[in-house]
Amino acid sequence: MYSNRNRLVFFLILFTAFTFSCENLEEINVNPNGVDPAVAHPNLILSTSISSLGRTVVGLGYGNIAGVMQHTQKDGWGGAHNGYEWTPDQDWGGYYGILRNVDAMYTKAVDMELEFHQGVGLVLKAYLFGLITDLWGDAPYSSALLGELGEEENIKPEFDRQQDIYAGILADLEIANTLLSKGQGEYEDINSTQDVLFGGDVMKWRRFANSLALRYYMRLSEKDATTARAGIENIVGNPDGYPIILDPDDDANMEYPGTGSGDSWPANLVFDSSNGSSFRRLKMCATLVDTLQALNDPRLALWAAPIEIPIVVTATLGQDEIISGIRYIGQDIVDVYITNLGFPIDEDTDYIGLPPSWSLLPQGYNMNPNVEQAPYNPHASHLNDRYQNPDGPLLSSRMLSASEVHFILAEAALKGWTGESAQAHYEAGIEASFDAWGVSGDYNSYMAGASVAYAGTMVQLMEQKWIASWTAATESWFDYRRTGLPALQHGTIVKREALPLRFYYSVTEIFYNKDNTDGAIDLLEETEFSSIDGKNSAWSKMWVLQGTGFPY
Repeated sequence: MYSNRNRLVFFLILFTAFTFSCENLEEINVNPNGVDPAVAHPNLILSTSISSLGRTVVGLGYGNIAGVMQHTQKDGWGGAHNGYEWTPDQDWGGYYGILRNVDAMYTKAVDMELEFHQGVGLVLKAYLFGLITDLWGDAPYSSALLGELGEEENIKPEFDRQQDIYAGILADLEIANTLLSKGQGEYEDINSTQDVLFGGDVMKWRRFANSLALRYYMRLSEKDATTARAGIENIVGNPDGYPIILDPDDDANMEYPGTGSGDSWPANLVFDSSNGSSFRRLKMCATLVDTLQALNDPRLALWAAPIEIPIVVTATLGQDEIISGIRYIGQDIVDVYITNLGFPIDEDTDYIGLPPSWSLLPQGYNMNPNVEQAPYNPHASHLNDRYQNPDGPLLSSRMLSASEVHFILAEAALKGWTGESAQAHYEAGIEASFDAWGVSGDYNSYMAGASVAYAGTMVQLMEQKWIASWTAATESWFDYRRTGLPALQHGTIVKREALPLRFYYSVTEIFYNKDNTDGAIDLLEETEFSSIDGKNSAWSKMWVLQGTGFPY
């Protein structure tokens, strides 16, 4: 009896200890510094969502897309940047990762009946899904963001057609405009600190929503002109009901705090792990430099650094020496260089850009004597020193600007859609860019230039829009795809002899979601440049380009 009683007491003690241990483990497994999603306020997710999106936009438009659109070139490790050496590893997981955060914020805002946060969530969703479909084509949309529910159809979501994604984006932006249409004081729980884009300004978010809608209506202009025209005319014809970004003070610019590698301008010299190499290997592209010089454009001095040592070609045989800061090189030496590399010497004394994809040895451009110490080149323009800094007044993610909106409206007017003045919006687009870059005092003299004065052509309009897209070249790439403008020419050392049109579906997506990815690939249209890859090519056409004749 005594033994049985002891065993009973032992098991009671064990049961009690186990029960309390489980409770303690549950408490221990709650991160005291974290945020429980069940009680998280949308404000706590907002800043992370905006900053992640902002960094993504810069990563594209200041990264390899800037190389495609010939704003910049690299003279080291530049295959993807200069020559379109893209492979099927362009994964969209990061985009959907941000979308999961945005979706969590939106869902919580619906539960809490916070209309401001709902509207902001829809704008951010539209922006991100827009990027995904613009970059890849068909993609998970209506079935996306459901992985946590389990089941194969959620883990392996179906792909929506691109036209349906665009329709969904525009519908969400319409709802966002309504949600954000009240007075500032009628909304609850706005935290201006957490809103790192607009500081909680409801009207600025509303303008952003409607301006984003203009962008996507114009995206459809060659494929579905009827929808594009009706959408743009609806917005333009009701400025009170659809306010848009027309002033640079309302630009959707995300600033960089510059406190660490995760919140600083990319490739800065303070937190960059490459010891400055990432900054130094990035040079201005000759296409942009030559254009800006021909137009006497003051923005060049803001974006580029002057060359350190000009070159003068002389008749003195064998001469190659620096005298008073100028490098004098004999014509005989120059002739050998030209014979070997095929490019003339550039004797410009101010700014010199690298030609696009010009050589397997880009660090040797313009007889750079430091080939072994590349990417330092005293005879080509590095970027302006401001881009060495982790933060600064002109270092921001330019997500959508008044300049872009005016150029969209100029194009719509040029098409005869709105009845507004194409010239007025063209000039306002340039002026907004000058204001944004702090050179408004040069505007009048710039507009007096013969090549800048309004000529009423798409070529001129798209050239100015391309220039204004500095550090945000992705939007210019999307414009190029639908218009063929500016008429950029591919370089010599390129994967294909044409500019690419899209990102590859990644090998990861093909492996884990094969049936749905294969179905999307099958709907792509091959071009003369994509046959080597098959349909999943950077040179295949997605729905929005099929049948348009653009850009090739």
